[in-house]
Amino acid sequence: MAVEGTLRPMWAEIDLDALRANAGSIAKRVAPAALCAVVKADAYGHGAVRAALAFLEGGAQGLAVAIVDEGVELRQAEITAPILLLSEPAADAFEVCFAAGLTPTIATIEGVRYAANAAKVIGGSQPIHIKVDTGMHRVGVSVEDLGALIDEVIAHPQLVIEGMYTHFAVADGESSEDVAYTDAQLMRFDQAVAIAADRGITPPVLHAANSAGAISRADARFSMVRAGLVLYGEVPSTQTRKAAEALDGALELKPALTIKARVSAVRDIDAGERPSYGRRRALLGKSRVATVPMGYADGFPRRLFDAGAEVLISGRRYPLAGSVTMDQIMADCGDHHVAVGDEVVLLGSQGSEVISATEWAQRLETITWEVLCGIGPRVHRRYIGQASAPVAKRRKKWWLPQS
Repeated sequence: MAVEGTLRPMWAEIDLDALRANAGSIAKRVAPAALCAVVKADAYGHGAVRAALAFLEGGAQGLAVAIVDEGVELRQAEITAPILLLSEPAADAFEVCFAAGLTPTIATIEGVRYAANAAKVIGGSQPIHIKVDTGMHRVGVSVEDLGALIDEVIAHPQLVIEGMYTHFAVADGESSEDVAYTDAQLMRFDQAVAIAADRGITPPVLHAANSAGAISRADARFSMVRAGLVLYGEVPSTQTRKAAEALDGALELKPALTIKARVSAVRDIDAGERPSYGRRRALLGKSRVATVPMGYADGFPRRLFDAGAEVLISGRRYPLAGSVTMDQIMADCGDHHVAVGDEVVLLGSQGSEVISATEWAQRLETITWEVLCGIGPRVHRRYIGQASAPVAKRRKKWWLPQS
């Protein structure tokens, strides 16, 4: 089990009120489509159980995870909402999946047969969602092979096709080519829905939109959307924000995660000295250098030094003084007064300054998702805002009432 640094002067603050408000904002935008809150990868580093409860209170009708273990964790926390598994489980995981009341994705004939065998063991009718590959080319049944897959499901009455979905590759793209590709994916998904209808299958839950699609394309909402990044207060791209605001007005989202620390040591160092491993940069003048207890083992990548990353102390931006180390960084505070115990903000706001996860992503030439998911388990999560109410004990397995 990973150790959490509860006694270390560095932590992440997760604003539960922000998570609730973000879910409420997105749920209102996409209505009457249902909101499925994606809480895989420990809710993008925010804490899966706490985030899931906040999203459900804010307006999400259900949750989505990547692997069976993530869904089981939510069930063990007595979360009763529907939980969609966004990938086809391994053959020996289907029984656990159904026993926990998780809804698996199916994309292969073999998966149908494994699911059917597991459903016989567990008993009763078990819901599944079929994933169609319309152009992402990662997971899913092709449109050409969909008919045969559906026929196989129909042959197993213990399985019920509750949902069918696809996933966009470039819904957050800025080029006309990206927009055209998303249009084409929607057309192929419409073809898939028609193929199912020809076999008498009309799944009550149809979904295609990720965060970008959910907020920027009304034609992608269907009966449900799967929102991830936007629920945590971040937007996939500038183009997505512009399209969303043109469609439904200003986005009301607040980043929920702030990373803070306290200065653990200070050194007055002469000009020309080169702090940290590799002695990579000389100080331009005599400087007060502050040591901050967060390093690359915690999710502060080494590349941020070369990328010009800064930290906030007393509402001012300070550059790094040397290479990022495993457990600590150093900030060049020039001739300003900085003392042990001063609060440092590594991600978030302090005074009028803001360092966002998007800023880190741009400096690192990566995506915001990777930044958030990269915050390590040693970073203690402190939750602020109103705590979630106790959950109901009755499990809801289905997204929609069954006749």
